[in-house]
Order: sequence, then structure tokens, then C-alpha cells
Amino acid sequence: MKIEISERLKKLPPYLFVEIDRAKKRAREEGRDIVDLGIGDPDTPTPQFIIDALNEAVKDASTHRYALDAGLLELRKEIAIWYKSRFDVDLDPQTEILPLIGSKEGIAHMPLAFINPGDAALVPDPCYPPYKSGNIFCEGDVRLMPLVEKNGFLPDLKGIDASLADRARVIYLNYPNNPTSACAGLDFFKDVVRFAQKHNIMVCHDAAYTELAYDNTRPPSFLNAPGSKELGVEFHSLSKTFNMTGWRIGFVVGNKDMVSAIARVKSNIDSGIFAAIQRAGIAALRNYHEHIKGLRDFYQKRRDALCDGLISIGWKVPKPQATFYVWAKCLKGYDSIGLARHFLDNADIVTTPGVGFGHYGEGYIRMAITVGEDRIREAVDRIKKVI
Repeated sequence: MKIEISERLKKLPPYLFVEIDRAKKRAREEGRDIVDLGIGDPDTPTPQFIIDALNEAVKDASTHRYALDAGLLELRKEIAIWYKSRFDVDLDPQTEILPLIGSKEGIAHMPLAFINPGDAALVPDPCYPPYKSGNIFCEGDVRLMPLVEKNGFLPDLKGIDASLADRARVIYLNYPNNPTSACAGLDFFKDVVRFAQKHNIMVCHDAAYTELAYDNTRPPSFLNAPGSKELGVEFHSLSKTFNMTGWRIGFVVGNKDMVSAIARVKSNIDSGIFAAIQRAGIAALRNYHEHIKGLRDFYQKRRDALCDGLISIGWKVPKPQATFYVWAKCLKGYDSIGLARHFLDNADIVTTPGVGFGHYGEGYIRMAITVGEDRIREAVDRIKKVI
């Protein structure tokens, strides 16, 4: 029989990172020495103290059973302690915190709790793809908010048509931003709260990169804005902060009714995070202060190696204040796919074309500093030869 996929699935663009991975694998199968500046996946191991905590937890047979949908109370309490210490935000572990199988899972499932067919969702462009795909799966009306350089890659809230804002159910934000690396200040989040209150919109803020910040930058939480907990939630992850991308553990915090609704969706889709990984997450958060400075210094050196190197060969790229991405304007004569293909074909370097993150990403490429400084310098040397 002929297998027909759903109309929802047909509406999805190709998932960019899968396409990049295929091209990378083909190049490696050909025996080429690839410098991978593509997908943002930490190249260094998870800290040993977290691995040790997992090893101990796995020995406890009680962790081998189904996890509770709400996650371990001990983990939720530790998340509350961390939020208070890091952002001075008070959270109730019983009602305002929900552990997730990675923040991507929660972000993608959130529309199932709130979006009916035809409901409008305000989504930044360029953006992390699940903001769009989760709403497409729910037959939502995805409306794009351009992120452009002249606005510091922040959405122009005043430029959103009032009639659209009035029928929008949710607005998605992500700062520090992937892919642009832009940071948002507390004043912006205050503006978002006023905008959401005026138009009765829920806020979904993805804060996965707040801890990868440099030059004494300390990005705020959306929940630092007065009134934010009345209308929004914030998603966080241990993936980047603790090199735990493969472990799949994150959390959503904030408005208790929104958290509760997301929990209802999850209880019908998954059976929770492996309890041993939750215990490892507790160990990670408890040792955050001892761990984080070294991680920031580590990536700042890599950032400087790439940006200073590219600037030295005549490519003016801005130094990001956060994330482990460099968002660079395309070289003259290239669009983003053309430049990425040029680097792969002629310099054996994988980069990510900006258009893969949305229409307004065209004209840029993203480079991830998730390879060693020696490989970054090698990439700069190769780029110098082909520009």
C-alpha cells in the first residue's frame, strides 16, 4: 500500500540539523578532515561529579521504575534553590516547576496545551525550529516576528498589528538568542509583560543559554520582570550549562496554570525522566557555582580565537556576549546556503546557513564554537585561503 504522511507533517520544512548531519557524514565517508562548526553540541564530556552521581543512582533499584510525571520533588526543590540563587526568583516546587526530557520536548509539546486550530502564535524569525513546528502540529497560525540587526535582534513589539496581537495566544522568546547570540535586558522583558497583559497573551521564554555568557555579562530571567509569573513560563536546560545534551533533562518554571497544563500533556505522552538522571541533575545544580566560571572561561577563549581570527583576515564579525554561536554576515557574493556550501566544498568546514532558521536569517551564517581552539584556528586558516 502507499503510505501517505499527514498534512501537518507535509507543512514542516526539512529539519536543518538533520540535513547538515547528512552532508557532514558524506564528507567524512569520503575521508575528508572536517572541522565541524555546525550543530551546537558541546564536544567535552559531562563533568565527572555528575557521572559519579548517575553511577550511584543507577545502583539503586528504585530508580529503575517509571518516574513520576511531576519529577522528583528533591529535583524540583533544587531547581527552586538554583533559581533563587541565580536570578533571585522565588518558585514553588509543588506547583511552579516541571522537569522535562530536555527543554526541546517541553517547548514542542506546549502548543498541545494551549493552541487550537487557527490560533495565532507569535514566533521570532530566525529561530530555533521547534517554536514553529510545535504550532504547525497543532494547526496553529504561525505569525513571524522579524529579528533584525537594527533592533538588536529583538522583536519590534510596537510594530505588531494590534488585531493580530489581540488574537494571538502565545508569544515565543529566546534570550540569549539562538541563532543570533543577541541578549535581552530586563527593560525588554518588562515591555513584553506590558504587551502580553494588554493583549492577553501567554509568554514562552526559552532561556537555555543564560549561563554561557562572557565579559561579565549576566543575562536576566524573564521571570525577573514584575508580573511575568501571571502570564508566562520559562524553559531551561542542563544541556549547555553542564555538557549534558545527550542526557535529556530540562525544566519549565513559572505560571502554575501553564505548568499544570504542560504536565497534563506530558502525562499522556511520556513516562517522565529516568530517575537516576534526575538525581544526576540534582548533583549538577548543587555544584553549579564551582563549575560555571571554568565553563565560561573555556568558551570565551574559543570565542576570541574564532572572532579575532576572522577579524584578522578581514571578515568583520561581532563577538557574542552569550551562547556558543557566532552569527556572521555572509561574505559578499554569497547567500547563506551558498557560503555554507562553499566552506564545506572548498575548506572542509561545516557551518549552518542562516536561512535554515527562517526567512530573516538569510544573509548570515552561524558558527558554533564547540570544537577545540586548535581546530578553530585551523578553520580560520582554511577560510583565509578561500575568501
